[in-house]
Amino acid sequence: MIQKTGISAMNRRSFLQIGAGAAALGFAASIVPEFAMAAGGLVALVHTQAAGDNGPVDQMIAKLKQLSEEKGFEYRAIYAQDPATYETVFRTLGDAGAAIIVSTFNEVAEPFKALAPSYPDTKWIQLFGDAFEPPIPNVVTVSYDYYLGCYLSGVFAARMSTTGKIGFIGGVSIPPLNADFNALKAGVLSVRPDATVTAAFAGSFQDPAKGQEIATQMYNDGIDYIQTDAAATDGGIIAAANEKEGRMVSCLAPAQYALGPKSVIAIVGLDFGVSLYNEVSKAVGPEWKGGMHEHTGLGTGVIDFIPSPVFVEQGPADLVAKAKEAAAEVDKVRAGILDGSVQVPFNTAL
Repeated sequence: MIQKTGISAMNRRSFLQIGAGAAALGFAASIVPEFAMAAGGLVALVHTQAAGDNGPVDQMIAKLKQLSEEKGFEYRAIYAQDPATYETVFRTLGDAGAAIIVSTFNEVAEPFKALAPSYPDTKWIQLFGDAFEPPIPNVVTVSYDYYLGCYLSGVFAARMSTTGKIGFIGGVSIPPLNADFNALKAGVLSVRPDATVTAAFAGSFQDPAKGQEIATQMYNDGIDYIQTDAAATDGGIIAAANEKEGRMVSCLAPAQYALGPKSVIAIVGLDFGVSLYNEVSKAVGPEWKGGMHEHTGLGTGVIDFIPSPVFVEQGPADLVAKAKEAAAEVDKVRAGILDGSVQVPFNTAL
């Protein structure tokens, strides 16, 4: 029998890898009775990308587990792989009396709009989502000003690049990622107007092989610094950077430092785990308010440009020295963004 304390007492891997078909059928049949027993106390994370990504999903699961231990609620992390069954997964949780449902990215917007009004006692949180118009009283959406971190990465890249060629590899060309690329480019050109900044998209956030193929071509073309924006696809980009010394890559999460000790020079950190922790902490409290859209940017502990401490220890000595000087300039630009003296455009057009 599944223990009521969460997924730690069962086979974590098998639970997290429930396919959408299982989520829609076996999930409902086998889990709902237990959820019903814990009505009002369950917090469910429905993640639409697989765990094991050394990034957003792993961050969220870890922080949800931490918060459940601190606050004493039951939690579940469910991988919903197939968009065709999102509604079934959410409806099952709503019928079970889940207190809070958290999910990720824009693809869950329509299921949220369709179902949240029917479950007014459940608090719904969409991480990385646009505002709902009109607002739904029991839904909070959270967007991230990740582009600001990408601008700082551009400033850093302009100082670090030997060739003056910088690359950007995103998962899919959608407005927020387009804005990230444009901000990176603006940051580069603010320091080095003669530089070139090239964008490419893998078509997936879960295709390391494609990421490696694109990154290898970029590096072969003379690009020596790549900013990623591709979740699990990042693994292939890092692998390409590791093939030759002097290739630099800026990624997403601290767990990626170890994947490229001599190539992952920095991250534009978007800590989904901290964001989830903050939002669920509010939702388990008595003063939570729905019908809101929240912007999260620099200075929040969720988003920042962070040089890799592992690279400082293991990277090529000449690049490490150069990175320390570049980081000091980034610090000045970050302060300017925070005090309003530096304006970064939000441009979603490629």
